[in-house]
Amino acid sequence: MQKRLKRIGGFFSSMRFGIALLVVLAAACALGSFLPQGYALDWYLNRYPARTAALIYGLGLDDVFHSLWFLVLAVVLCCNLLLCNLLHLPGVIRRWKNAGDPAAVPECPEVSLDGVPSPKEVFTRMHLPAPREAERDGRKMLFSAKSRIGVWGAWVCHLGIFLLIVGFILGQATKTEYTVYGVPGQTKQIEGTDLSVTIDAFDIDHTENGSVQQYTTRLTMHRGAEAQSGTARVNAPASLFGYRVYQNSTGSAAKLTVTMDGNVQQEEVVCVGESVSVLQTPLVLTLEAYEEEYYDAGNGQKLPGFAYSTSYMGQVDRAGVQVAGDTALRYGSVEISFSEPQNYTLLQIKRDRYTPLVLLGGLVTLLGLLLAFYLQPSRVWALETEGGGWTVCGAGPRGNAFFADLLREAAGKTPENREKQEESR
Repeated sequence: MQKRLKRIGGFFSSMRFGIALLVVLAAACALGSFLPQGYALDWYLNRYPARTAALIYGLGLDDVFHSLWFLVLAVVLCCNLLLCNLLHLPGVIRRWKNAGDPAAVPECPEVSLDGVPSPKEVFTRMHLPAPREAERDGRKMLFSAKSRIGVWGAWVCHLGIFLLIVGFILGQATKTEYTVYGVPGQTKQIEGTDLSVTIDAFDIDHTENGSVQQYTTRLTMHRGAEAQSGTARVNAPASLFGYRVYQNSTGSAAKLTVTMDGNVQQEEVVCVGESVSVLQTPLVLTLEAYEEEYYDAGNGQKLPGFAYSTSYMGQVDRAGVQVAGDTALRYGSVEISFSEPQNYTLLQIKRDRYTPLVLLGGLVTLLGLLLAFYLQPSRVWALETEGGGWTVCGAGPRGNAFFADLLREAAGKTPENREKQEESR
């Protein structure tokens, strides 16, 4: 029974199991990025076959990052990384101690230092700290080591990945996200919060050839009497009241005007896709699209056009296009028209309290990689021979045989150096 438990524990703490979990989670993240998230079942039924839509909704693929199975897999991966790090910690500590212990040096090929004035010169040529004296098998010994901290590289890297995943899980489970859209001058309440956003200005910068270069929204966020202002650009969010405000998208909007007997009764800005109740009646008007060059078959000219639809008591009433300057609809003495086309800005407002933990995990992972690849430990020791001479040994990156070649070069024992010595004689 004890052996079986050890096997199970070894499997769940193994790197193979951790890599398998990472692959599954990466596939889930890719799927969550590919499938539109957060819509109701009807939305998926209208865009996918019924069986596919039911599968998406049933497996929680409509909200992958908040689904129970995704969080369970992420928690299991965190446990795997934590167990792996804890189980390997004693070994890493032992390797770190041995890397600086003269008594723990391995058996390595010895390189004679005949002709070298002092064994300490080899340590200098190898860019090692000044050696300290020790004793091995009754022989005098000089020992030096550097970059011992490099043995922690893989362990620190695993710790960083653990922090990254924990921060991601906590962030996805607790983050809040809102969408606000409007035109300059409008103030929109952020649903479910005590915050509101005023859009102060929205600019679209173009290049010399006319293509869009940047979208910029200047905004002010309010909480009671307190206000904070900022600027949100694409890839440069604003930070206000602990929230990150992202410039997400843009679209067309127009001013809706409703008159009765020639007097204005209702006037407001409507964005494409937005529905408005006309004079607080069951008649609902939706601005479907705006085209700068809508073709008017009546006069053969290309004029701006506003596509709209109406519904009454939930039933579709009519649809059409209003050419700029005309009246869209007439209901007796009531006239409805669109004018003053403009662009609206769409902002995404997010708060993730665990972003600092994710950043810390990234830095720790980077530190681990630097330790593993650029601070690999090496140690060199010189042993006195019976005749009063010295031999030198070493262990380091790329294996002891490769390191022995470096020692030969430092000791002047390479074939090229021997040829030079013979020529000088």
